[in-house]
Amino acid sequence: MDFLSGIMTTFMDYCYAFTQSIGYPSYGLAIIILTLVIKLALSPLTAKQIRSMEGMQTLQPKIKELQQKYKGNQKKLQEEMAKLYKQTGVNPLSGCLPILIQMPFLIAIFYALRSYPYDPAYESFLWLPSLGAADPTYIMPILSAASTYVIQKQMSGTQVAASEAQEKQQKIMRVIMPLFIGWISLSFPSGLVIYWFLSNVFQWAQQMIMFRNKGKGAKA
Repeated sequence: MDFLSGIMTTFMDYCYAFTQSIGYPSYGLAIIILTLVIKLALSPLTAKQIRSMEGMQTLQPKIKELQQKYKGNQKKLQEEMAKLYKQTGVNPLSGCLPILIQMPFLIAIFYALRSYPYDPAYESFLWLPSLGAADPTYIMPILSAASTYVIQKQMSGTQVAASEAQEKQQKIMRVIMPLFIGWISLSFPSGLVIYWFLSNVFQWAQQMIMFRNKGKGAKA
């Protein structure tokens, strides 16, 4: 993590140097540029993850049918679901790999921005007095929580629960996770919360584009 965090810190230095070169030195703008670069670089993995979840969504009616048919026989249900996945070529675990690949980068940017040595002369951004300190107005924590909720709400249509208990857990997590993100954002540096918020916005836009293109393709 120290190695990857060092790389992210160097990227942040380059992004800030770019803002200086255009005559507008700003760490806030540098974070925005860094976020866009990282999300663009990882967008193929995100797209693969979305397509995997869409594949699971198409199987949702059949999965629910199997759940009702073998409600009292968990072993038989697992066997039939395994057959269904094999017949359709859908791998329920394929959506996990892109997430696992992205995790080291996400953790690295977390450490890089959490302890980034901002120049006091330029560490303020918009209403934020310091990107290295928590937002005293609580606006960024609210935005981080709201954007997390929107992303989870958007993806809820592609999530398939293996059981009623799991479906209830997913509904609970869709409420708890945004609240948790908002709570920890109260103490996180504003620069890090900006990165999280912008990452959510980017992912929301990517998902909207993919879902819209899929809808147009289906109509055609």
